[in-house]
Amino acid sequence: MAEKITDSDVLLVVDVQNDFCPGGSLAVPGGDEIVPLVNRLAGRFQHVILTQDWHPPAHSSFASANPGRQPFEVVTFPYGPQVLWPDHCVQETRGAAFHDGLHIPHAELIIRKGYRRAIDSYSAFFENDRTTPTGLAGYLRERGLSRIFLAGLALDFCVRYSAEDGHRCGFDIVVVEEATRGIDLNGSVDAARRAFAEREIAAIAADDVT
Repeated sequence: MAEKITDSDVLLVVDVQNDFCPGGSLAVPGGDEIVPLVNRLAGRFQHVILTQDWHPPAHSSFASANPGRQPFEVVTFPYGPQVLWPDHCVQETRGAAFHDGLHIPHAELIIRKGYRRAIDSYSAFFENDRTTPTGLAGYLRERGLSRIFLAGLALDFCVRYSAEDGHRCGFDIVVVEEATRGIDLNGSVDAARRAFAEREIAAIAADDVT
């Protein structure tokens, strides 16, 4: 189903960073493949926002900061279950930088997330406690932007949680799944798709955005 872009729409490009692309410390399979498509997609939107994972060294979600633990183990933090990750997107490193091929000069805002050492942050809207806001919802409301198209990395984590939280905040959400890639940790891609269906979050192809 075609979705016609209006002045109240925004493209949210999630975490298209070197560490999430092949060669990075937490590479999403095929993560770099979406970059040309994301660029073309962004060219259709007047409003674009980027998110950037931005962890301090020894962030609590890193397996290396949890003695005896291995990457991809799930542990319980005060705010709930937390996957332990390889060190990634450490502030001011090459891995935290946007992919060299990403070219969206008209992007209006960069939301950095995950910079609080004691809490991880997948969503563009809330930290992983699901209550600490990033400020994005207020920004969108003040700008009169009410429908969010999502692209980026990874489908089953940061894109998923951004979609769910945006929906919870009352925004219309559309996931351009063709412009995403997933990690697929223990069936997490299928879980993301089920979550979208349960919330009636649309998942469309890039050519349907006109």
